Amino acid sequence: MSIKRLRLLGLLPTWVTIGVLMIGPLLIMAAVSLMEANVYGGVHLRFDVSSYVQILFDKNLFDETEFNPAYLIIIMRSFMLALGATGLALLIGFPAAYYIARQPDHRKNLLVFLITIPFWTNLLVRTFAWVIILGRGGFMDQVGSFLNIIGPDESINLMYTNTAILIGLVYSYLPLMVLPLYASMEKMDVRLLEAGADLYANRYELIRRIIVPLTMPGIIGGSILVFVPCLGAFIAPDLLGGGKKLMLGSLVQLQFATSRNWPFGAAIAMMLLAIVVIALMVNARAARRHAVYEQTGAEATHG
Repeated sequence: MSIKRLRLLGLLPTWVTIGVLMIGPLLIMAAVSLMEANVYGGVHLRFDVSSYVQILFDKNLFDETEFNPAYLIIIMRSFMLALGATGLALLIGFPAAYYIARQPDHRKNLLVFLITIPFWTNLLVRTFAWVIILGRGGFMDQVGSFLNIIGPDESINLMYTNTAILIGLVYSYLPLMVLPLYASMEKMDVRLLEAGADLYANRYELIRRIIVPLTMPGIIGGSILVFVPCLGAFIAPDLLGGGKKLMLGSLVQLQFATSRNWPFGAAIAMMLLAIVVIALMVNARAARRHAVYEQTGAEATHG
């Protein structure tokens, strides 16, 4: 038996696992999204694309199809909150990752360890902590009362708002932004910054012309790692939004658990999957461009 066939045989358990546990459920979900919904849950084995049509259109009392912006509002809210959380995570994580990358080795390990500590606690428990902090009479209200921003019996009213959801999303997924940025910045050649400073570049120009281009794979990778789970999050919208500010993840959970409209929930899930695939394709394309850029720079340097 050839070495190539032995390698394929050795990878067979991996491909079977991926096929059964990953590709198989996705195919089932895609098939369910193209079937007719049963009133009491489940599906009828009949081809039907009305679940995808329902995302933008609905039938009125006269059985006429008309545009329904309800789900479009949820989609736009999900995108805006996911983009906002990604932007804030990048704004906070970029200087944090740069600071960690410039520390001595023994301190780097400690700081990276501290970044990963939140993952040791269940996400549900961490989100409940923000309910206590942002809730009426919580820590934020006490600080506002101490600073005379609000009265003793008043509240900032952050709970059950988009702001509360945004805070919960940034807190939950900020480490996923810091770690890829740190991995990119740690490999950055510090001599390039010194050369830029010798050429009279100020700090803004050093960031724009050297640091950002060299850490672009980390920026793109961290943004995807934050954006994708934020788009499908349902714990933060449920707890911090009080069920009043639905996002796509909450909508999918609601369709399967409460409304029992499995095809529509599957259609929303497949739309989320399509967004994830597009994001990964953008990341792969950016990574290829960055590799070409580095190779061209290396050839120019050696030449």
